[in-house]
Amino acid sequence: MDYRSETTETIRNKCAACFRQFNRKDHLVEHMKISHHSRHEPMCGICKKHCRSFESLREHLIGPLPKQECKNIFSILGCRFCLTILDNSNSRRAHEGRCQFSGVNAGLLARLANLGIHDKLSIDSGRTRGPQVVALACKMVGGGSDGSLDLCARVCIIDEYENIIFHTYVKPPIPVTNYRYETTGIRPEYLREAMPLRQVQKRIQEFLCNGEPMWKIRPKGSKARILVGHGLNHDLDRLQVDYPAMMIRDTAQYPPLMKTSKLSNSLKYLTQAYLGYDIQIGIQDPYEDCVATMRLYMRMRAQNHVKQDHTLANNFDLYRQSELERMSPEELLEISRSDYYCWCLDS
Repeated sequence: MDYRSETTETIRNKCAACFRQFNRKDHLVEHMKISHHSRHEPMCGICKKHCRSFESLREHLIGPLPKQECKNIFSILGCRFCLTILDNSNSRRAHEGRCQFSGVNAGLLARLANLGIHDKLSIDSGRTRGPQVVALACKMVGGGSDGSLDLCARVCIIDEYENIIFHTYVKPPIPVTNYRYETTGIRPEYLREAMPLRQVQKRIQEFLCNGEPMWKIRPKGSKARILVGHGLNHDLDRLQVDYPAMMIRDTAQYPPLMKTSKLSNSLKYLTQAYLGYDIQIGIQDPYEDCVATMRLYMRMRAQNHVKQDHTLANNFDLYRQSELERMSPEELLEISRSDYYCWCLDS
């Protein structure tokens, strides 16, 4: 085979998602089997390259070694928050104005610090149409001899309209040895008459399940509520709340919001990069964290993806190897599915 025919063959074996090229078709097929490319991946609005995360898309557009053509167009037409490409510079400016959120009012946070118990948790047995979405965040104080054991001392839950449903200080089951006042703003007197952890756990557990037995909770058609947060495994563990993973939307574990190294980004970084404002400056408030995670979730849920029947099963197992090798790169992408649940499917 001469050089030109070899080059043509390599181009023909180019992945339709990430544009990686292979010398042989069977190598492309194997790549598609393990890469889990899909229509749900973040995609460059200019060259249509698929990226594993928004972080890798950001690097593709404006990173240290960007694709120069995409970088040039993005600098004129791209939204620096959601990374969308607009039709013209005027549209971009108007879009960025809508895309950038303002931070939570400092006066409101000060009032929340003195709110005490605010309890609107209720069971509606699924009377509300569609899945209900709530966000939860906690603030921890320290226990143990060195104060390093996290103890939940404050919890907040909001609805998708950022209204407070539940807010209370929490009385830990063991003595607090470090109130971490510089970041929590919590003083000993706030916890003396606070709601005991066991009572908080029971109230939150019942509210999330919404009258549905734990064993009956399903991703679709369930009365149970979708729970949004950042680092929810840790928060729920400290609250001693059990909740099915299928109903949890964690911004720390959602692949499109993770680093290119597949490690979690901080909520502070995600809020600054994708919502356009700063949080967790000085004394931190769980309401502010709830609002940030809910806004991130709503932005991810609103992604306009081509609808596919979602399954984590490998569709490639339905075909013989010879059939797969006869498919075009575009056809291979069409049958490929992601290895995570895309939040756009909640809408």
